[in-house]
Amino acid sequence: MSDAPLGVFDSGLGGLTVVRALRSRLPRERIVYLGDTARVPYGTRSSDTVLRYARGCAGVLMKRRVKALVIACNTASAVAVDMLRAELDLPVVGVIEPGARAAVALANLAEKEGRAGAGRIGVLGTPRTIASGAYARAVAALSTRHEVIGQAAPLLVPLVEEGWLDGDVPRLAVERYLRPLIDANVSVIVLGCTHYPVLKDVIARVAADMAGHDVAIVDSGEVVAQTVAALLDERALVSHAAAAVPPLELVVTDLTASFSQMAERCLGAAAPNVEEIDL
Repeated sequence: MSDAPLGVFDSGLGGLTVVRALRSRLPRERIVYLGDTARVPYGTRSSDTVLRYARGCAGVLMKRRVKALVIACNTASAVAVDMLRAELDLPVVGVIEPGARAAVALANLAEKEGRAGAGRIGVLGTPRTIASGAYARAVAALSTRHEVIGQAAPLLVPLVEEGWLDGDVPRLAVERYLRPLIDANVSVIVLGCTHYPVLKDVIARVAADMAGHDVAIVDSGEVVAQTVAALLDERALVSHAAAAVPPLELVVTDLTASFSQMAERCLGAAAPNVEEIDL
């Protein structure tokens, strides 16, 4: 069982930023990634539809005998993580809870250091994720001292998908979305969409320029990788494979013309061969 692969799914290819972090943190683990590109985005769907889609994606990965499941989608994490944990006999990790834990830890550190705005946590996300209040609930479950300020940032996903990662256009868009968070004097900003880590450097730089000091940034991919690593160790599921980095299995429900470029942006490396399936 320990040498079985990890299963990761997202509504599209943004979740490959989580895969990138997992491969960096856990280089011996095999990973099967499913991008439901035929039905992206999930953020415009009803909760019942997202539940159905998430169950379908999990079913595909279960057939490939994965040892743990990572929901690399904020919308699906907000809606479906509890259902999948109840239905599946394996560990299930979403992106929201790890992000909230990391944000609370950083906010607590800011409080100890006496920094202004230490009790405020900013979240950049898609409109659906922000409207769901999922991060506010996750933070409240950990600490009642911290206020969560959400900011929808709908243009950031298309910018990543179009490859506009530098220059005035992404900078101006990031400035527009960060202004309410900086004005609220947040001490931490959570990247509440798996596309956003591709723009992490721009977001961090613009936030620091606007605030006049560095602002802590929580990368969901990195904190999910930490959570998965701890979980595998706790349950004796760490792979004992050879040291060589195993190949990534990449599965999509629609092979788009821009697939290779988008996958490369999120992975930070050339995209592997891909399998297209009907879900």
